[in-house]
Amino acid sequence: MQRLTPRPLRRLRRRLADEHGAAAVMIALLMVPMLGFTAIAVDIGAVYAERARLQVAADAAALAVAQDCARGACGDMQATASALVAANEGGATAAPPVLSSAPMTVTVTGDKPTRHWFAPVLGIDATAVSAAATVAWGTPASGTAVLPLTFSFCSFAKQVGGLSSTTPSTILFTKTAADGCTGPSGNAVPGGFAYLQPDPGKCQATSARNGRSPSSTGNSVPSACSGADFSGWLGQVVLLPLYDDAGGTGNTAWYHVYGYAAFKLTGYYLGSSQYRTSPAPCSGNARCVAGYFERYVDLSDRFTYTSDGPDTGASVLRLIR
Repeated sequence: MQRLTPRPLRRLRRRLADEHGAAAVMIALLMVPMLGFTAIAVDIGAVYAERARLQVAADAAALAVAQDCARGACGDMQATASALVAANEGGATAAPPVLSSAPMTVTVTGDKPTRHWFAPVLGIDATAVSAAATVAWGTPASGTAVLPLTFSFCSFAKQVGGLSSTTPSTILFTKTAADGCTGPSGNAVPGGFAYLQPDPGKCQATSARNGRSPSSTGNSVPSACSGADFSGWLGQVVLLPLYDDAGGTGNTAWYHVYGYAAFKLTGYYLGSSQYRTSPAPCSGNARCVAGYFERYVDLSDRFTYTSDGPDTGASVLRLIR
């Protein structure tokens, strides 16, 4: 094996030293694009994460403002929006909420500048992040009532005369002719005691405004509700359909749905001892529920909304972005 003489060895060492200097220059030149890629991976990821958090804050703020408006008093929308945005994402601010009509909507936009860790190398110190949420609302248009019951808008108007959270009401499904809300028999339809035909296999009834809902005849709860525990709804608000017209007899009887009322259930008397609360709000052959009519905002997916329904105190909200 040939050994290097001192002169070639010195030349090799000088060449390696020169290449070390070239490598340092290359690394220095590559640092800027390397930091740029780091900025893309870290800082842009942080922007997306911030936007996701800000979207949650905007959603919460829009829902809060919409609930106030749906209850009949928007109040200080800016204060509500700012408080909810800041509570859900510290340091964020809310732009003035924007209201529109037909259908009623409110849009809330949250903003927050996000400072970067690496992007300042590229001359980008921060990014203005924003997220907007739009909530629409209206009166119930169609949906599924958790109790297969209905009562007349006439009775609703006569007994309530307006909405109250302190005055209890007892809604009789059968009324005397003197009430002016039913026929001579006291029933809206012969043999009908305001039970609706339940959805197949379920103790609930789906209906739609301006549609006809079939009656479940007889003075007992529908067979689909046999064994149902209505007590689980005590103290809760349920949406029940109001009818303004009825017709037919027996299995062909129907109720025309006028709208929906929000009713906080405190008692019921639906026949057998299984379907009564104590003290009973009515007796004999009468069938009734007791409770309070309230202004109520429904956030579930049980009901759709419309902009042309009657104001009976119930509203449905939807986050539509």
